Amino acid sequence: MDWKEITIYTTTAGIEPVAAALEENGVEGYVLEDAADFEEFLKDTEIYWDYVDEDLVREKRAQETCLKIYLSDDEAGAAQLAAIRAALDELRAQDTDGRWGRLATDTATTRQQDWEWGWKQYFKPFPVGRTFLIKPSWETVEDAQGRRILEIDPASSFGTGSHDTTQLCIAALEDTVRGGERLLDMGTGSGILAIAAAMLGAQVEAVVDIDQNCLQTAQENAAKNGVVIGRSLCGDAQRSPALAREIGGGYDVIVANIVADVIIGMAALFAEKLVPGGTLICSGILNERADEVRAALEQNGFSVQAHLRGGDWSAFVAHSRRPTAVL
Repeated sequence: MDWKEITIYTTTAGIEPVAAALEENGVEGYVLEDAADFEEFLKDTEIYWDYVDEDLVREKRAQETCLKIYLSDDEAGAAQLAAIRAALDELRAQDTDGRWGRLATDTATTRQQDWEWGWKQYFKPFPVGRTFLIKPSWETVEDAQGRRILEIDPASSFGTGSHDTTQLCIAALEDTVRGGERLLDMGTGSGILAIAAAMLGAQVEAVVDIDQNCLQTAQENAAKNGVVIGRSLCGDAQRSPALAREIGGGYDVIVANIVADVIIGMAALFAEKLVPGGTLICSGILNERADEVRAALEQNGFSVQAHLRGGDWSAFVAHSRRPTAVL
């Protein structure tokens, strides 16, 4: 069956009356794109803006709030759409001060197959580093050519393996992990780096993220790949001393694929959490900010062993200061 995608343009204030009108006409579900939510997201995640595309910011700030619904592309769907448009006309008449926006609609046709599966064509297995093959769950790999298969599906959590920063970190993990290292993953996202580390033989003690949904996704992905990634800790360790204490210490390896500002701000904490001579693998650093991050690491006792680059992004492999020998 084909479907009609109906976009209804309104405002944040108009969401509730439009949703009520939809429900009265038999539509119980909708996709909401609220411009106010995007502004709130930008405000709450300002320190992570290295990952936000400026063109996307301009586009989202310019867009109207809208609700998207899907109606069957047949006579029944056409009748339902006519009723919804009549309800919107009534709302427009009530809205004398224009608080609810245009209340106009756009219509597009969506094939069932494209709606449910079309996007999956863009996600295919691909090699990462020397030893990994990343694949989504719906793809079958008959010959991995000796590579470890790491299964990750595209989701709301950052990290499907396709981003340069993720690939740089995986390559660094391949050179660092020999087996048995106690590892901490800061900013775990989908859990892909913790999973890769565990598959290489590291003992992943804890994964940390500011988003509880990411932590749940990471644990699910770990189980799907047959590995254990330890405790899930939610919060911002840079701003929460209690979380920083809960994370513990004595780690042999910390991997942090975050952003430059957070790495700079947490450099001292990373040094505190590592054993003397331990390894920090960090990325999410735009090339133009690499010198700032290197300086912060060195100021906090790290010795940079490698500066890796991929596209517009940099990663560092650094060792914490070893204690001075007592003679």
